[in-house]
Amino acid sequence: MKRLLSISVLLALTALTLVACGGGSNSGFGGGGSNPSAVFVTGEDAPLPSVLSFNITINSIALNGTGSSPVQVLSAPTTVDFARFVGLRSLLGFNAVPADTYSSAVITFANSPVITYLNTATTPPTAVPLTGTLTTTTVTVNFPPMVVTTNGLAGLHMDFDLRQSLATSAGQITGLVNPTIFIQAVSASDEEGQITDFTGGLVSVNSSKSSFVMQGPFGFQETVDVNSQTQFNPNWSLNAMAAPEFVSVEGTVQGDGSILANNVEVISTNAAFISGRILAVNPTSGPVQTLTLYIGKELPALTGSYAVGSVVTLDVSAVTQYDICFFDNVFTNLVFSNSSMVTGQRIFIGGSWDSSTQVFTPSMISLRRQGVVGDLTGSVNITSGNQGNFQLDNSNLLGYLLGGPLRVNTGNATLFIGVDGLTGLQSSGGTNLVARGLIFKDSSGNPELWAHRVRVLP
Repeated sequence: MKRLLSISVLLALTALTLVACGGGSNSGFGGGGSNPSAVFVTGEDAPLPSVLSFNITINSIALNGTGSSPVQVLSAPTTVDFARFVGLRSLLGFNAVPADTYSSAVITFANSPVITYLNTATTPPTAVPLTGTLTTTTVTVNFPPMVVTTNGLAGLHMDFDLRQSLATSAGQITGLVNPTIFIQAVSASDEEGQITDFTGGLVSVNSSKSSFVMQGPFGFQETVDVNSQTQFNPNWSLNAMAAPEFVSVEGTVQGDGSILANNVEVISTNAAFISGRILAVNPTSGPVQTLTLYIGKELPALTGSYAVGSVVTLDVSAVTQYDICFFDNVFTNLVFSNSSMVTGQRIFIGGSWDSSTQVFTPSMISLRRQGVVGDLTGSVNITSGNQGNFQLDNSNLLGYLLGGPLRVNTGNATLFIGVDGLTGLQSSGGTNLVARGLIFKDSSGNPELWAHRVRVLP
């Protein structure tokens, strides 16, 4: 009976989560005033097995239109970790542009990207840095015409394909990088135009304007507006927020460059958080006492063994607060707790940092959405409509750790992009996909994905 209850609760949670989670320059983007014609830029990626991070600096993005001069849409050089964005989208840039029709972009990079890959031959696994070499620092990408109207807002979705960009020899990356990028024009209301991963430090709150300002992950400050539809995690509201706090936001870019938030989550009030993917848990069944985490992001910049790119083992035995990606209610701990963490999950850990002892102490853990890339393998099982599941021979870190295909569960709220739902997948054969959602621990102790979105890759 207990097992049946867990399944029904998980299904209910999944359906609700799919709906609830659907959703540089230091001068800042948003802030009111008139809205000139503008373009925003979002970033995503398709990864390679064992690659933990791919940090590269974008010096500029220039759009070519019918006008005589290229138009810059990046305010300042921006360093981005594209291996972190599997199936997620973050706001990389926003700039005013002349009304025009644009059909190509010239992207320039700084040389020597830094690649970090996972070495599983050690216990615990270790992160190994590798300095890469670009075959070219300038890439021209053509895309279907993007029309920017007077006082209009348009978006560019940039997909950095690491699978095709990183050269390999005998299955190992060599460090040679041939940048392969796909760009598509999107509107702010499109699924591909939504911001699904924007995390930073709270700078200030303006209750009278229903907004707050946060220091974003790419060096610029961003204004975030909230309204009656904005969901906060339990016990939080705009009036309860105060610096220093770290917050995560998802929402829609507005004409002045601000984000209208669908969801706001306060991650930490203790002035520190780290995030990354779980490489190991101990014990593997029952309440987890320690976990091994690859640190992909942190605020503020920590030192020593907690620096970004490090693999650290944390004592989480005292943590009692467990959250799920903008969805937290009485059901949360039934499906995510200290007994349901599993290898491959992407998590945020809020806590405190003692600079004198260089020790980070966890106080809360939040399960985050993530993407999984790979080839459809085996059969597609359809229960009703888009309710069902399929196996993904995933080619990113999760597949590298799992050593086999990942079960992906879908529902009627799952968004299918580039394919006609499960029926389309069933007839497509070995389609290359990216599935985005939440990783849960199944009854056998293995990870499985409950998908919000399934997209056929270019």
